[in-house]
This record gives sequence, structure tokens and C-alpha cells, in this order.
Amino acid sequence: MAGSPTARRRRLSIELKKLREKSALTCAQVGQALDWSGSKVNRMETGSGRVQPSDVDALCRFYGTSDELREFLKSLAREAKTRGWWQVHGAGVPEWFNIYIGLEQDASTLRQYQCEVLPGLMQTEAYARELHTTGAHMSAEDIDRAVRVRLERQEMLTRPDAPEAWFVVNEAAVRNVIGDREVMREQLERILETTELPSVTLQVLPFDSGTYPATGSYTMLGFPAPEDPDLVYRDGITDAVYLEGEHHVREYTRAFDGLRAAALSPQRSARLVQSVVKEYSK
Repeated sequence: MAGSPTARRRRLSIELKKLREKSALTCAQVGQALDWSGSKVNRMETGSGRVQPSDVDALCRFYGTSDELREFLKSLAREAKTRGWWQVHGAGVPEWFNIYIGLEQDASTLRQYQCEVLPGLMQTEAYARELHTTGAHMSAEDIDRAVRVRLERQEMLTRPDAPEAWFVVNEAAVRNVIGDREVMREQLERILETTELPSVTLQVLPFDSGTYPATGSYTMLGFPAPEDPDLVYRDGITDAVYLEGEHHVREYTRAFDGLRAAALSPQRSARLVQSVVKEYSK
């Protein structure tokens, strides 16, 4: 079973939708049979609201599932109500990003392209603080919380079951000075340290790479259970988009493979980062 509350909620939604589709019924038809609204059934299948174990019980009895499956899905509903460690930080973590962190915690693979800034899972405290401070309308306390969450997220890369993480970073992110030269020197040294982890791979997309799939920054998460499909995550200033369909995942995978092919090898990427570190050390 997936570990975080977010992943449990997602798994529950997937299973409930599969049961309805297997029964060849619409959300409206299921809702009518249970004296609910069709929108309630839809919310349960999309994870847009909390699902009560009693509602899961009613659905399972209506669909005629086995007792084992009914109890399993009810346990998912109960455990999905728990709070993740990142949710205690309040406004320091936007609600739409709470969802991503919960999914990230359970990922077995992570593929990310960053075109403007360096990956959050590799950032130093000083670099992360600069990003949250510049242009952000956040209190000092919320900035502290946001930075703390970002640093705590990085622990996933050193776990025994760390996800296989592959990062492609545009050279612009490597050379763009966030804060000052000292902040950047320390940040790039952290990048080099992180790439020594056995589960982490980094490639730099150089300025002279020519034409490549121009997609904007995004992350793809894969999960260990075959019942939990891969997804694509893209965020903005005020919200985020989660893409889960096979078509979306296939096309973003194709784009990521194109980025990897156009980028420098991990070894040459490390040498490029090392050369920039030397520039900032002068």
C-alpha cells in the first residue's frame, strides 16, 4: 500500500473509478442508486474531497465487491485522513503543492527538467531562501516554513529506498546568479555532492545544444505499484497541473528522452558545473 496520505487518497480514487467503470455505470446513475448526487461520486473518484469510510462501504456493497476489497478500501479512506509531516507548516506550503509533496514521498522514479532554477531537491538553504524571498508576498515566518519543508524533502534522496532520480537542467539555471556569487558557489557544490548519490543522475542542457523539446519545467513521478499510474506535474505561481492520462505521460516521456539526448553526459555535466564553481571562487 502507498505510504503517504496523498498517495492513499489517490489509490482509493483510482480503485473507486475502476469499480464504477467495471459496472458500466455513470456517476449520476451510482449517485441516484445511493441517494447521492452524481457530483459526490465524481469527487470521490477524483480525490477532490475527503472520502468517509462509511461512503466507501456503501459503494462497495452496491458494486458487490468482496469483503477483503471492501475492508482494504475502507482502510485507505481512514488512513487518507492523516496529516503528512509537511502539512504542519501551514501557509508555508500552498495547498496545491501539498498534493505534490505527498505523491513525491511515495515515488520510485523521479524525472525532472528545470529550465530556470536548480532542482528543489538539490537546493541549499540560502538558495531556497532567495527564491522564496524575491517577489514573494510571504511573511518571514512562512518563508522559514517553506524553506524548512524544501530541505526536509531532500532527505528522500538519501533513504535506503530512495527513488531513481534523473534531472536535466538548462545551463541557464546553472549560470543564473541567485543571491550572490557566494550563494551560487555553495549551491553548485551542493549539486556536485548530490550527484554522487547512487540514485541521482544530473545532465546539463548546454546553450549550444541546438533544437530540443521546449516544454518548460516539469516533473514526472513513477510509483512502485502497477495500480498507481505515472503522472506529470507542472506548477506556476498560484497553482499546479497534474496530468495522468497515458497520452500525457507518453508525450512528456518522449520529450524528456529528447532532452536527455540533447544534454551533456553526466560526466561532462559535472565538469561544466565544476568550471562554473571555479569562476565563482575567483
